[in-house]
Amino acid sequence: MMAMKTGTKTLAVDFGGTSIKIAVTDGGTILQRAATLPTAAYDSPRAIMKAMSTSMRELLHSHPDAAGIGLGMPGWVDFYRGILYQLTNVPVWNKQEPVREILEQELQLPVVLDNDANCMAYAEWKAGAGMGMENLVCLTLGTGLGGGIIIHNRMLRGKNVSCAELGQTSIHYAGRVGPFGNRGAIEEYIGNNEFARDAAKAYAAAGISRSVAECAPHLLKKAAEAGDSIATQLFHDFAEKLACLIMNLTYTLVPDAFIIGGGVAQAGKLLFEPLTASLREQLFPVHFSSLQVLPAHFGADAGIIGAGLMAADYADGKLF
Repeated sequence: MMAMKTGTKTLAVDFGGTSIKIAVTDGGTILQRAATLPTAAYDSPRAIMKAMSTSMRELLHSHPDAAGIGLGMPGWVDFYRGILYQLTNVPVWNKQEPVREILEQELQLPVVLDNDANCMAYAEWKAGAGMGMENLVCLTLGTGLGGGIIIHNRMLRGKNVSCAELGQTSIHYAGRVGPFGNRGAIEEYIGNNEFARDAAKAYAAAGISRSVAECAPHLLKKAAEAGDSIATQLFHDFAEKLACLIMNLTYTLVPDAFIIGGGVAQAGKLLFEPLTASLREQLFPVHFSSLQVLPAHFGADAGIIGAGLMAADYADGKLF
């Protein structure tokens, strides 16, 4: 049994398909960052965990009072057992690994791990845009669409600890086929890559040649702000698809707010104004009038902040 420490200072990991970010956090603040680790540089899960352990051990020299370790990982995570079954977008991590057990043995600190979207949601719920709310849905828009749900002040985890895979929910019963054979999966329409491909097709239909790379979301934002009507319409279409998901979840859960983070959320009013208009058309007035749709507070740091907050609560016996 790992001896528990108390305190808000923790080590936190935001694990990505391209890079692994490690930092010391205290509440909603990052105190120190380690050098980023390139995910593709390692040939096995054990090699990845060894590199993370080495980096965290170096941080512990400067922060020996850290109370625990939190990891946000983009795959199927058993939060209760501390096992990572499958890691999205990391081909060498193709089998389950007892991450908690291994890292606790290496570093002699309590370890908690969760899906990265849940970590983002935890950050926004505990210290960000959703602080003080009891019922919350957090969406992170990126390569796919991730989600985290808080109901009555508890993180919703579901059977198999696999709740809130909101990117796989359908917005069209006969639509594009998702990775599991599911028709109309929303991330097949509004993931970064799908958004860029649809944009290239829209420009081509107007007789304008744009590569998919030239239609990355941040470039479309610049084009729309410069008055490009095609780019502006693309954000309207994106918002309408996202509104379909939010509408369905509103009628199902009736949360206090939706918190939206990730790359496309940085588009600001280009996204949020048509999103609000579409939701106004689709929701009961009583639901629409009380619903908040808010940009995430922590931006790109939400995952690592959330992992740190989880670790502090876990070390203090308050995480469930």
